[in-house]
Amino acid sequence: MPPLTRGAYTARLAQTADELATAQALRHLSFRAARGLSAETGHDSDRFDALCQHLLITETATTRLMGCCRILRLTHGRRIDQSYAAQFYDLASLAAFPGPLLELGRFCLHPDRHDPDILRLAWAALTRLVDDSGTRLLFGCSSFAGADPTPHHAALSHLAHKHLGPAIWSPRATARETVDLRRLTAPPDPAAMPALLQTYLAMGAWVSDHAVIDRELHTLHVFTGLEITAIPPARARALRALAGWQGPESLL
Repeated sequence: MPPLTRGAYTARLAQTADELATAQALRHLSFRAARGLSAETGHDSDRFDALCQHLLITETATTRLMGCCRILRLTHGRRIDQSYAAQFYDLASLAAFPGPLLELGRFCLHPDRHDPDILRLAWAALTRLVDDSGTRLLFGCSSFAGADPTPHHAALSHLAHKHLGPAIWSPRATARETVDLRRLTAPPDPAAMPALLQTYLAMGAWVSDHAVIDRELHTLHVFTGLEITAIPPARARALRALAGWQGPESLL
């Protein structure tokens, strides 16, 4: 993917070990340090990094990293067991999914910069990657803050009432600690939904019928799937227009 530039920011794929290390440092700041978790190296890394591409959103003038995520491209569903999500969910049902898949993970923005153009550019770049690869399903783990599910019961109940995935694709539970969304009795309330998950749902995403408690990252997450054909046409046109945005320094 050629670099994309919008306003003050540029989106591109990491090319060097140093660029990956910079992304891992931002991930540590966002996912570990922010939750009081320590890491001797100051980096968030795991075995999946070597399998993935890494999308970087940088400030064009300074090259300072403002956001990042990692991307695992799967040519077909039979490779779903290679994904990060497969550690927590039985994804055998998705082995028959028709078409390429793309797992999106470790999506984070720099906590000191609150500019919506950073997130818009990230989605523009992801749209380009999805279209270029012919991806039919975007998936990953959507996180809630903290490993205690109690504060999230109302939001999880809303997911159970409105956004459960189709039975044909739904993951089965395999993790040691799970929360069955269908058994929650709290009144549904979408107000406390994480921002990234809200974005997925607005595009037509669905979630697993259970959440997983991840003690290592001190988080709670649900499997999230977004079938590209389910994105509302107006939203798809807007995303593709954003992906094709041309500024004075754009390489498109």
